[in-house]
Amino acid sequence: MAMAAAPALKHWRTTLERVEKFVSPLYFTDCNLRGRLFGDSCPVAALSSFLTPERLPYQEAVQQDFRPAQVGDSFGPTWWTCWFRVELTIPEAWVGQEVHLRWESDGEGLVWRDGEPVQGLTKEGEKTSYVLTDRLGEGDPRSMTLYVEVACNGLLGAGKGTMIAAPDPEKMFQVSRAELAVFHQDVHKLLVDLELLLGMAKGLGEDNQRSFQALYTANQIVNVCDPAQPETFPVAQALASKFFGQRGGESQHTIHAMGHCHIDTAWLWPFKETVRKCARSWVTAVQLMEQNPEFIFVCSQAQQLEWVKSHYPGLHAQLQEFACRGQFVPVGGTWVEMDGNLPSGEAMVRQFLQGQNFFLQEFGKMCSEFWLPDTFGYSAQLPQIMRSCGIRHFLTQKLSWNLVNSFPGLDGSRVLAHFPPGDSYGMQGSVEEVLKTVTKNQDKGRTNHSAFLFGFGDGGGGPTQTMVDRLKRLRNTDGLPRVQLSSPGQLFSALESDSGQLCTWVGELFLELHNGTYTTHAQIKKGNRECERILHDVELLSSLALARSAHFLYPAAQLQDLWRLLLLNQFHDVVTGSCIQLVAEEAMCHYEDIRSHGNTLLSAAAAALCAGEPGPKGLLIVNTLPWKRTEVLALPRPGGAHSLALVTVPSMGYAPAPAPTSLQPLLPQQPVFVVQETDGSVTLDNGIIRVRLDPTGCLTSLVLVASGREAIAEGTVGNQFVLFDDVPLYWDAWDVMDYHLETRKPVLGQAGTLAVGTEGGVRGSAWFLLQISANSRLSQEVVLDVGCPYVRFHTEVHWHEAHKFLKVEFPARVRSPQATYEVQFGHLQRPTHYNTSWDWARFEVWAHRWMDLSEHGFGLALLNDSKYGASVRGSVLSLSLLRAPKAPDATADMGRHEFTYALMPHEGSFQDAGVIRAAYSVNFPLLALPTPGPAPAAAWSAFSVSSPAVVLETVKQAETSPQGRTLVLRLYEAHGSHVDCWLHTSLPVQEAVLCDLLERRDPAGHLPLRDARLKLTFSPFQVRSLLLVLQPPPN
Repeated sequence: MAMAAAPALKHWRTTLERVEKFVSPLYFTDCNLRGRLFGDSCPVAALSSFLTPERLPYQEAVQQDFRPAQVGDSFGPTWWTCWFRVELTIPEAWVGQEVHLRWESDGEGLVWRDGEPVQGLTKEGEKTSYVLTDRLGEGDPRSMTLYVEVACNGLLGAGKGTMIAAPDPEKMFQVSRAELAVFHQDVHKLLVDLELLLGMAKGLGEDNQRSFQALYTANQIVNVCDPAQPETFPVAQALASKFFGQRGGESQHTIHAMGHCHIDTAWLWPFKETVRKCARSWVTAVQLMEQNPEFIFVCSQAQQLEWVKSHYPGLHAQLQEFACRGQFVPVGGTWVEMDGNLPSGEAMVRQFLQGQNFFLQEFGKMCSEFWLPDTFGYSAQLPQIMRSCGIRHFLTQKLSWNLVNSFPGLDGSRVLAHFPPGDSYGMQGSVEEVLKTVTKNQDKGRTNHSAFLFGFGDGGGGPTQTMVDRLKRLRNTDGLPRVQLSSPGQLFSALESDSGQLCTWVGELFLELHNGTYTTHAQIKKGNRECERILHDVELLSSLALARSAHFLYPAAQLQDLWRLLLLNQFHDVVTGSCIQLVAEEAMCHYEDIRSHGNTLLSAAAAALCAGEPGPKGLLIVNTLPWKRTEVLALPRPGGAHSLALVTVPSMGYAPAPAPTSLQPLLPQQPVFVVQETDGSVTLDNGIIRVRLDPTGCLTSLVLVASGREAIAEGTVGNQFVLFDDVPLYWDAWDVMDYHLETRKPVLGQAGTLAVGTEGGVRGSAWFLLQISANSRLSQEVVLDVGCPYVRFHTEVHWHEAHKFLKVEFPARVRSPQATYEVQFGHLQRPTHYNTSWDWARFEVWAHRWMDLSEHGFGLALLNDSKYGASVRGSVLSLSLLRAPKAPDATADMGRHEFTYALMPHEGSFQDAGVIRAAYSVNFPLLALPTPGPAPAAAWSAFSVSSPAVVLETVKQAETSPQGRTLVLRLYEAHGSHVDCWLHTSLPVQEAVLCDLLERRDPAGHLPLRDARLKLTFSPFQVRSLLLVLQPPPN
């Protein structure tokens, strides 16, 4: 009897390490099992390459001039592409074997075979070989030519030194391996088993019986398996199968494993590279779906699928085919995985409208779950928007601290939310991850199911066959949770059955991280806000032109393109400013496109509204908001000059421009008085508010004239610019840390810089200069108009700083434990104190157009036209203006900025005082549009609403509109109240019916029209949409 069979006393650590060395890719590969994964190999027959700065289509690339190349050659620089022609001849002796092309290069590769993409090749994504044949047959061709398209960037871009550093423009890349080799499938299976046994031994720990069984089984396998003698493998395989065949109990937690590949639509690489990342990742997923019929791959972001449809039609057709089989599952329902904080309510609706319609058109059905694994916070209005877009379920990752909960929003809408407890959307199928998913489950006892998203992500890559093999092996093994290859539908129906047990989270899901993204890249934020406004105005005016003119064609296709461009930029690494310079520049070009096309469409709609009258060119004054406005407007005059005029324009309508007169018109209210004192201070007074600026431009007093109430706290000044040191721990563009507040430095102005600008009448102003630092300066005009309840601060900054944060502060003579901030379609309260860690974590928050601090009977509101970062601490309202991070874009925010904020003291509540309307006015200026002929002589209003609590947010043509004569109106309740109201319209309406956000009719939603009025009922913050079918126009 051989001595080897005698059992030895086992030492845990040496046994563990013995097994580890047996599967190690680093140690003892000359004699261990890992060293036998590949057998015989031979170099490729010929290798040639061609380098280009362009991302060329295949047909064009293969016709270029390829030069001989060899393994080890360098190519580049960053963002270029190197195409390789790979000519292969498989040796005769390999008949009956599985043959791979082994390829390793620094850049991301894509294999093309017979003119179609077949697999991604990425070292970082553990995809370094392509299967030429799983069994070489006698009659199979021995020679073939493949192409490998290698991008000069890695899975996560090309950061210089660290991942999020700005890209290194000079980086060079190389191919380190290109050969044919025989692949041993039986070795691969044993390696998977041994890795899993090791994972259980380590993960279950030394005090666990099953852990020892796993280790002893692995040790036995090493004893019986001789890597040089494949005939010993079946015995080893049988030992593993016996172990994994021992079943768990009925109470085991079930893990729903889904293939996933999170691809940032742009981040550390440009948009155009994402198009190729999609192809590389998804073509690999298609291969896995073909080989593993039970494998399910989930995929979000309609925009990416649209790119693949236009650039890789063959791949798109395959995805449609696998969608029919249920293996390819589109999820999310949105155009991109957008940021959850900054986009407007209407823009969020359009993410779903564009996304769901695309999924329906291309894949035959809409998504039922919202998929947002990587966004930096979640608005309290998301549940209502989701539910009205056909979505009941919500999956995200960033908030891993609570697992499964229902998430009701501002209006009380509820969705079932799931946070995969393993704290990653890029799992790899290891035992450690499987165990972590169970131990981190915050709802133990309430629910016994959780999601497990596996596949390389962020820069794409996706799942590998090895990951699938691991998860299949762990299907039901004693000591571990059950693992099933599953789908979102199966997961959420399992969770639904437990949903009575789940906890409920009310309001916003605030991510206590990445709150610098509310401010970084101010130009992108401004572009976003401006383009949201332009598209709003174009849709409204085009709808009015459609109703008034028989010949006007609504620009539906152009508007869809412009909206999709805006939605693309609302991706969670673009509008947030956390992208590289290349992406930021592309975003600015997108905004410029939207502005220029938008202005052309505005002119076309204005021309249609004035069509028919011959005569000289006129000017149309348009109000795109749903209430009547009287405001001061600068009107263009002959010779390029402007003159100020007080104009009144009805709600959602127009008025003729007032005739130019040299005399000051008789004002219905007190004119603006401007006085400069001998000490250099200036007072602006319009009879509603009185503003006093000290000689450096700080606000020393803001008084509501009627009551004499002072809004600025005693002994302080407002309009105080402050500078902070802004050095986060790592995520530069993303994070602002709580400790930045300890470095506050007020920027002190120079006395004597304050001067009177406009001298009074319809407008009064004063302006000053402020040196922020040696490199940065600011100029500001403080403006007060006749009849206006707020004072505006038009600001221009030349900003050249590193890791500094600029804010402006207003200490208020108001006390309240909470402040109010505008969010999408509503507002919410957040604490002004730091009682708990939850309160403290909200030292920097996001808001849209206004924030307000009120006590009983009085308050102070701060409005803005392009900012999102804010805070109220104690009684100090603070607006975040500019940051200066250096990664991933070293140039972020450097240069010139223009923005406006406004301050509005008020009596009573902010709702009754009209703060919300004031903020809209700051963001939607009256339009003075030139017309080809004379403008209409009479004012006209299309829509008005009887209640100040209800805002008519959007008027557009319906997506599917017979004869183009159906409009969609979207209204919301903005005060937080139950309210009945009347919507009045002067348009020729034939029928009115309620619909959801996807514009599907509510069967019970018919609305009777009485005297051109519709009655609508709202609950707090409710969003309602209706379809208005217009009568055919008179010929």
